[in-house]
Amino acid sequence: MKTIQVKSGNLTNSRRAFLEKSGSVLAMSVFGLSFFTSCSDEEDAAPQAPPTGGGSGITVAGNTITIDLNQQTGLANSGGWLLIIEAQTLVVNVGGSYSALTSVCTHSACDRNWSYSGNRFTCSCHGSQFDTEGNVLQGPANRPLERFDTSISNDILTITK
Repeated sequence: MKTIQVKSGNLTNSRRAFLEKSGSVLAMSVFGLSFFTSCSDEEDAAPQAPPTGGGSGITVAGNTITIDLNQQTGLANSGGWLLIIEAQTLVVNVGGSYSALTSVCTHSACDRNWSYSGNRFTCSCHGSQFDTEGNVLQGPANRPLERFDTSISNDILTITK
């Protein structure tokens, strides 16, 4: 069985503590605004290890992605999200409903440098921001992200691209 790579986002405790202690004005003057909109693989969107025994609970077959919500418990709460790298897909729980979007940014085609906060996805390549429907909230992107159909049955989320 092929391992599916995913990312989910939460600030690490060390990054959160740093931001709280440094103060936003000082951090912006030292690091610039890009510090707040960028993410790194090791920190903000640290990949979660697949659960033991049954893999990640994510299957990609052609244009169909299935997610076992009993294994991908990060999607259980509103605001929980995943980046499924292999399928170039962002998935988010929005108040108990699920939204799925392409992870290929419409600005420069970056596909794996995403963060999620305050009901908006941010592509850290150039700072474009999108809502959970894929609409552009802040450029430089000027076209929305493609949205995919979702359905849920027996704790299995199915995404059709």
